Amino acid sequence: MCTMWEDEHMTRSIGAYVVEGATVHAQVVSDQGVEFALRGDISDAEPAVAVSSVLETNPALRRNLWAYAKTWFLAYTTPLTAALSVPDPEAQEKALAQAEVSKKSLLKQADAFAKTAQWIADVADDLSSVELKHGWCSACYTQEEHWKSNRPFGQLPVYVCQGCGAPTLPCFAPECDNMAVRDRGAVRVPQFCAEHRHDLPGFEKSQGSFGELYEYEDYLNYEKPNLDRRTKIVATTAVVAGTAVPLTLLAAPAIGGAIGSLGIFGGLSGAAATSHGLALLGGGSIATGGLGMAGGTAVVTAVGAAVGGALGASVTNAYLREDSSFRIELLRPGKGGVPVLVANGFLSDNSSDKWGGWKQIVDQRYPNSPVYRVMWGAKELKDFGVFGANAIGKAGAVGAVKAGGAVANKAAAKALGGIAWPAFLISDLAKNPWHVAKSRADKTGAILGDLLARTTASSYVLIGHSLGARAMVVAAQTLTTNPGAPRIEAAHLLGAAIGAKSDWTSLAEAVDEAAYCYHSSRDMVLKYVYAAAQAGQRAAGLDGFKPDTPKIINIDVSELVATHFEYQKNVVLAQPGSSQSTV
Repeated sequence: MCTMWEDEHMTRSIGAYVVEGATVHAQVVSDQGVEFALRGDISDAEPAVAVSSVLETNPALRRNLWAYAKTWFLAYTTPLTAALSVPDPEAQEKALAQAEVSKKSLLKQADAFAKTAQWIADVADDLSSVELKHGWCSACYTQEEHWKSNRPFGQLPVYVCQGCGAPTLPCFAPECDNMAVRDRGAVRVPQFCAEHRHDLPGFEKSQGSFGELYEYEDYLNYEKPNLDRRTKIVATTAVVAGTAVPLTLLAAPAIGGAIGSLGIFGGLSGAAATSHGLALLGGGSIATGGLGMAGGTAVVTAVGAAVGGALGASVTNAYLREDSSFRIELLRPGKGGVPVLVANGFLSDNSSDKWGGWKQIVDQRYPNSPVYRVMWGAKELKDFGVFGANAIGKAGAVGAVKAGGAVANKAAAKALGGIAWPAFLISDLAKNPWHVAKSRADKTGAILGDLLARTTASSYVLIGHSLGARAMVVAAQTLTTNPGAPRIEAAHLLGAAIGAKSDWTSLAEAVDEAAYCYHSSRDMVLKYVYAAAQAGQRAAGLDGFKPDTPKIINIDVSELVATHFEYQKNVVLAQPGSSQSTV
């Protein structure tokens, strides 16, 4: 199996082929004939150098070349293999059709990695250490030397960052010493640095902390004017998002393994984690369960050193520009207890109550703590709440879902206007609203993890319901990747809209006391809505986390909670030393 890719604007090519089994060889030749190649197993985070040259010292080239090879390999193997394993002929036919869609998506991403790698090779093969500049790099957000490339002739100059290897050029803003990311080919429009594009609040401030959590808004204020009005960050056009360039340049295969290993994204290890993580990096339509380019890559960058750093700040900034409803409200200052954060989820926003229904349950367990409420995803949660509007009318949509969640019987069917309830949910949710809301919850968790990592607090308590619980899990897991970040004293997850079965090691490592999962077998929203949207997957809020550990404590509240909307008023939060039990 072999592929060769060639850009009409480039005189040389980039290609990959399978040596044997899962061993892949990838090579690139610059426009001046300098060759560089990598070889390794598809599970390798850092492959071996197969053909050495001056290009091998460029981190961005190595990462993009290897990401190209991996994504190309996945495109021709993973989707088809999974589809052929489906035993039922009719189901297999549908799986094969979906495999073709997945293949095209992966090949598109492989093409993007290939173009980036070829561009870097063409400008990095002949650099001058005499003609250089020193400044903040808009690709890696660090202060570095930038060496000038002796090509391309007749075009604006190209520099190469000696930290990350990205092509750069001076920011077009007057009196700005920062370096902008240099696009391929002739530059016909001004190129601005990350500060003047509002990709992040400021280079220096993005490296540090800001004190108490309520000070986060001052931290997010931009230091420079936005001189690049063309930049619009939206979920459906991630390739022009402010995070797209640095993510493309810095998304090493190791990051694919990191995201694949997180429990919320599969809890896998080794080659499986890397493959799954890169598949998420490559996108996958929201409708088929993928996070999409914006969702997948940006959540990934909240892993590891990005949390609390400049790259994490860029991710947070991009997500906040997508979700104008995000904010953190201080509900009460407290009297010295551990700060508590609460987050609502699907159909539990309760916007008429500033506490969102949390006051009683929090007062009982944490009477002296400062309490913050995380507001997020207003549009996505609203769209999810009215997902059946086309069939039964907007006025009755939310009520229908609540009725269906409360009683999965004739009364629910009647509330849905005679439509077969589970089938109705499957056909509509799979098209968009659930997966969009789920992706927004993941992004909210990434934002929260980065912001908490910048505060001076030593620990927090996280409490969430439904998709709000999902966001809290992401926040807790991302914090574990930064040794200097605050600890999570406890996490209380009520009716969590997240898969039950996975490797939850990172969640257990995030908490000092425990992560308590309050689950109810009578929660019909999770039993039917979640399962329908997730192709039969069982939710943790229905069955508890599997497997459990001494720090992952499942608490069965079925006797107290009859619907998805009764957790807050009927559950009493567990105390230290609680064990798996029925409350």
